[in-house]
Amino acid sequence: MNHGHRFVGILASVLALALPSASAQDPGTSSDANRAGQLQALVDAAEHQTLSKFAERKLKPDQIAFTLVDLRDPQRPVRASYRGDAQIYPASVVKLFYLVAVHRWLEDGKLQNTDELRRAMRDMIVPSYNEATHYIVDVLTGTTSGPELPPDELKLWAHKRDAVNRYYALLGYTNINVNKKPWCEGPYGRETQAIKAFKPGRNLLTTDATARLLTEIVTGKAVTAKRCAEMMELLKREPSGKSDDLDDQAHGFTGRALPAGAKLWSKAGWTSETRHDAAYIELPNGAKFVLVTFTIEHAKERDIIPSLARVVVGGMSESNERGRQNQR
Repeated sequence: MNHGHRFVGILASVLALALPSASAQDPGTSSDANRAGQLQALVDAAEHQTLSKFAERKLKPDQIAFTLVDLRDPQRPVRASYRGDAQIYPASVVKLFYLVAVHRWLEDGKLQNTDELRRAMRDMIVPSYNEATHYIVDVLTGTTSGPELPPDELKLWAHKRDAVNRYYALLGYTNINVNKKPWCEGPYGRETQAIKAFKPGRNLLTTDATARLLTEIVTGKAVTAKRCAEMMELLKREPSGKSDDLDDQAHGFTGRALPAGAKLWSKAGWTSETRHDAAYIELPNGAKFVLVTFTIEHAKERDIIPSLARVVVGGMSESNERGRQNQR
């Protein structure tokens, strides 16, 4: 028996059972619980199918994490996740957190809105240059890379470097670390000193925290609505067509799973060990959702993220259609 076809049938049955009837659409009562049940059923199904499909390639349950946020009602987002609280090295996805921090600093008058700062913000998000991110981290924290420092100076340097962590802690973000620069060949000097002296020694994010931040950007609640619109412009991708670049942010990750006419805003990240994507998607039928997927120890396996995303896209599309029918 074709296990793929069998699973699609199981998924359809799960979603049909989880979807609320028209009488269950009372705002603020059973509606949110029904939506949460739908979403978790879809997440569970996507997790099961993905692990089954890539079992021969030794994808293990602790090597993937993802969070799904239903934004059909942007005032009442609903979230579900698989290992959404697992701390994982985020690669370039951390640049989302630096982007929002820059806009917060600008809004508060702590930074000047210069052409050079805007150039670095764009290069950090669009082509995802690490060098641009280094500059952004420097201006956010008042620190620079360089030669080793005496212990007392290193401690002061590390405190200043923690400025972005303190900002997100005040907002209630937990289980994350966002005080490191992303490197290709480095780090050296005081950067290496700090890694050895202070823990954690790497940036760490969860898919839940990343999905929360991206949701706040999408819904205009991160800093201000105007600034969120500027951030969205940098995150906008064009998933139609093809690209020869296997790591192209529009075509190499979640974008590969999208149907014609879908819209995509995203920030991907990848290293020799990890492959991640944080995406906001609008489907042609009106479904809107955030999907953040992290994978580890399978960085060369480029099919995991789009394969999982296809299950989610199918489920969200079907759920949206059923919701529209119930409203008629």
